[in-house]
Amino acid sequence: MDDFAISARGVGKRYKRLQRSERHDSVRDVIAAGVRDMFASKQLRNERNVRNTFWALKDANFEIKRGENVGIVGLNGAGKSTLLKLLSRITVPTTGSIRIRGRLGALLEVGTGFHAELTGRENVFLYGSILGMSRKEVEAKFDAIIDFAEIEEFIDTPVKRYSSGMYVRLAFAVAAHLDPDILLLDEVLAVGDFAFQRKCMNFAKQLERKGATILFVSHNMFSIKTMCHRVIYLKKGQIVFDGPTAEGLKMYEADSRLADVPWFDEGEAGRRISFTDVQFVNGRGEEASVFDFGERMGVRLRYKTQGRIDRPDIRIGLDRDDETHCMTFSSLTDGVALPYIEGEGVIELKTPPLKLVSDLYTCNVVVRDADGHMLAGQIGGRFHVRHADFSAGVWGVFHESGEWRVEAAEAAQLSEVRDGVG
Repeated sequence: MDDFAISARGVGKRYKRLQRSERHDSVRDVIAAGVRDMFASKQLRNERNVRNTFWALKDANFEIKRGENVGIVGLNGAGKSTLLKLLSRITVPTTGSIRIRGRLGALLEVGTGFHAELTGRENVFLYGSILGMSRKEVEAKFDAIIDFAEIEEFIDTPVKRYSSGMYVRLAFAVAAHLDPDILLLDEVLAVGDFAFQRKCMNFAKQLERKGATILFVSHNMFSIKTMCHRVIYLKKGQIVFDGPTAEGLKMYEADSRLADVPWFDEGEAGRRISFTDVQFVNGRGEEASVFDFGERMGVRLRYKTQGRIDRPDIRIGLDRDDETHCMTFSSLTDGVALPYIEGEGVIELKTPPLKLVSDLYTCNVVVRDADGHMLAGQIGGRFHVRHADFSAGVWGVFHESGEWRVEAAEAAQLSEVRDGVG
């Protein structure tokens, strides 16, 4: 294919997995480790190298045409960010080759390319230089960059005092005004507020109309559906699907069911409970995936514990497809006394009448112990709420009918005259 913006052939990236025994605290430790390696056999060294490394990305092959918008999806650790870092030349591949045609702009991590002690103004020039813009070009676009970022009041403040949202605003504004032929975006827009996310999406669409190529990594399926006609689905470092968005997202969502939520961290408490199945049931006890507005929904959870969990708090959260959090049900705050759970069993929640607007929703399940430690966090599944009129674009998150009273102005005046007023 001659009309490509990006071409990858057999691309792989291998990292060393640092072992606890290799974290040397002194020169003596370093020397001792070196002597051990010196006298170890070649076979032993090779086995150790294989054991202590992992492939973040392996044998990736694809071509992206000029002007294509491509979404990159996958669970945490699938290799999405590694791929973008390779494409943006932040790191080099262990195997394979990458060819890029055109000017490339990348927004991969909050604050990448910024210096905390410098002001926003100074960082615009610094980051612009890193992206390949001349000082003259940055000066010419400076006012437009600041206007887009909407942080003029703080432009001479050191960025170490910026919020993460302000970082994103400024970084995106600089990267976007590079006028790139290729733009790489890695989930960072999730940090900004909704209005700014929409502004960035609109800007990306303008770039698309100009013929720019956009690669977009996100957990937000709504954004992927809106922006991309093609998705690359990564799983454990390998491309398992490359094709139409609808088909790829269907495969991804099936694999996501019961996977860990992106923000779950086992921490010190560890994983002490897992949910092996989640079902949504209607009023007749039948499994369902579509519920009418105002209908009650049952959520049936099958669990398996690693030992006894005292006084657990079972939480079931509902998020709209654009990742707007809508509500959380909690066994603790709902007054359900659970002295403990142990072994295997079933937990059921029956919701009140769902007054959520018509849209697609995701159910997340979290368990906390009596001290508030998170013991589990899993993606439970997805369901639709159906209504002919109440949709998310106009009606917000939920709808409840209000009580109305209307009194015409003329009727009010006549009433006042009859009562001898005026």
